[in-house]
Amino acid sequence: MKFLVTGVAGFIGFHVSQRLLAAGHQVVGIDNLNDYYDVGLKQARLDQIAQHPAFSFSKMDLADRQAISSLFEQQGFDRVIHLGAQAGVRYSIENPHAYADANLIGHLNILEGCRHHKIGHLLYASSSSVYGLNRKMPFSTDDSVDHPVSLYAATKKANELMSHTYSHLYQLPTTGLRFFTVYGPWGRPDMALFKFTRAMLAGERIDVYNNGQMKRDFTYIDDIAEAIVRLQDVIPQPDEQWTVETGTPASSSAPYRVYNIGNSQPVSLMDYIKALENALGIEANKNLMPMQPGDVLETSADTQPLYDAINFRPQTSVAEGVQQFVNWYREFYHS
Repeated sequence: MKFLVTGVAGFIGFHVSQRLLAAGHQVVGIDNLNDYYDVGLKQARLDQIAQHPAFSFSKMDLADRQAISSLFEQQGFDRVIHLGAQAGVRYSIENPHAYADANLIGHLNILEGCRHHKIGHLLYASSSSVYGLNRKMPFSTDDSVDHPVSLYAATKKANELMSHTYSHLYQLPTTGLRFFTVYGPWGRPDMALFKFTRAMLAGERIDVYNNGQMKRDFTYIDDIAEAIVRLQDVIPQPDEQWTVETGTPASSSAPYRVYNIGNSQPVSLMDYIKALENALGIEANKNLMPMQPGDVLETSADTQPLYDAINFRPQTSVAEGVQQFVNWYREFYHS
């Protein structure tokens, strides 16, 4: 099949594209290669997949309505995996308009392209951050997510709502993917594992927020990619028995679904750091700091619906995943 992958030079987009190409699909990737983090890393990811004959790339901004419309017009995609977005919780506090452009207007442009060209299935990146002030663990797609604590989270919740509208109005099958703290080789430099590794190798202190009293459902990138590739074949069907009063928010009378993709085994931040210390053979010099605006204390994913849908749930241990990241980091940065 022919796939559009947005955010193809990004962490998840890169890995998913590799998997699709290896499975024999054709991939058209787009990315605006913005400088939110090191463009050189994004280009290095692109260089890896550009060697595949079934891959083509266009530098394009999701918010460019005419460019996105023309892309759909020219290419004739079978399915779309929409992973391009402005990422980052803290950055959304400093640069809110970047999130409106990429995550709201950009998502609308993708929905419009899918609608007008009868795309068979749209999968798109949501986030565990939509759970916001929720305290009941593990986070379930059956729960309400009406109290986000960052603009980033609010845009991801908005993406789910926008997608439901298009599923309802135009019978466009959409699947939302709530990712839980993704990490691994080729990861993002703005995330803790990357920052900690760089600082520790340089002999610098690492900033540990909320004095380390946080837990995250750290999810290894290969598990994320596996789940996405399996889910793209699970096309949502309308549930005619579904009602607002009796149904789950994760499904609908429209062809619409939302899944958690997480490891379901929350790990304390201090244990995560310990795994990194073991992998690097270096003890971290920790700078204990207060909680940051927009952060949440704990995340944990209920992945039973995911397992029911694809007979797979993420399970790579933090010790194994962190070691794989460190191996990649040392090779890539010759450190």
